[in-house]
Amino acid sequence: MPTLGLFDSVPNDYLQFGRGASFDPKRVPKVLGLNKEDVSRLASVSVKTVRYDDAIPEQVRERLEEIANTINIVAEAFGGDTDKTVAWFRARNAMLGDVSPRDMIRLGRYERLRTFIIDAMSDRVAAQRQMDITIGQNQGTGESPAPPEEAAHFSH
Repeated sequence: MPTLGLFDSVPNDYLQFGRGASFDPKRVPKVLGLNKEDVSRLASVSVKTVRYDDAIPEQVRERLEEIANTINIVAEAFGGDTDKTVAWFRARNAMLGDVSPRDMIRLGRYERLRTFIIDAMSDRVAAQRQMDITIGQNQGTGESPAPPEEAAHFSH
């Protein structure tokens, strides 16, 4: 099964969370509308230890950085449109059991959501590659390329 490229797991920082020393851990809960209880659950720490200053628990920082990267991967799918990205995370999604991606994170299902997103992006990359191949093959033949949904069937 095709997957994202090795280096595609660190997308552009569309939502300006920052990276490394410039990472702003407060932005992730703000973007997703998460409270301290939500953050404590997703990082498996006591709610009393959740903070966003220099004394942030390492587990909280790491989990928020992972989530920030995932949000930016979704933003990449939307061409960097941050409003659309935030709306996607907050909207109920039939493919996720009629639960919003935000609620999946809140309910401790982040890994399942991340896997779903990576699989969907891999499928998207594979379909685009197949479309590029089809277009390349049809150049010079005068044939018009197959629509994306048909192009995906050619790979089987």
